[in-house]
Amino acid sequence: MKLVDFLSNRKAAIIGRWLQLLLDTYPPETARFLLREKDRFANPVGSTVHQGIEGLYDELLQGVDPAKVYPLVDQIARIRAVQDFSPSRALNFIFLLKKLIREELGGEISAGRVSVGELLGFESNIDDLALLFFDAYMECREKICEIRINEVKKTTHKLLQRANWPVDGSVDHQA
Repeated sequence: MKLVDFLSNRKAAIIGRWLQLLLDTYPPETARFLLREKDRFANPVGSTVHQGIEGLYDELLQGVDPAKVYPLVDQIARIRAVQDFSPSRALNFIFLLKKLIREELGGEISAGRVSVGELLGFESNIDDLALLFFDAYMECREKICEIRINEVKKTTHKLLQRANWPVDGSVDHQA
């Protein structure tokens, strides 16, 4: 049996476990809510993460096409970026998929039903996915920093105006 066939047959179980691994990075009460509430309007984060995980898994089975994968990665990266996850903590769930896949394979490799080469190729796709996620995450964090800097500039500008200080860079030396 080819690895892709094996992983396709176990898709629901793997996605469920992978989603749980991602949710385990949240506080327990948050994780329960994200998993329990199925309404995408009541729980947009949980819905987006669940759809993203499922889409990423499907793309991994087909090989990683950056053009197809990036929008899925970007959705999850945006969520993790605004939640102030560190880069390693934000993308760790992707690497946990490798461990999960190895556990699912069990004795399939040793029995010769799945080749080590196929597994290594699939794990390489997971690494590519992690790199795309990291890029998307950092892009989001940079945007958040830009927004924060601009807010500080606006606030400072308003304070200087209220204090009747020059805000155009000129200094009145007659005072």
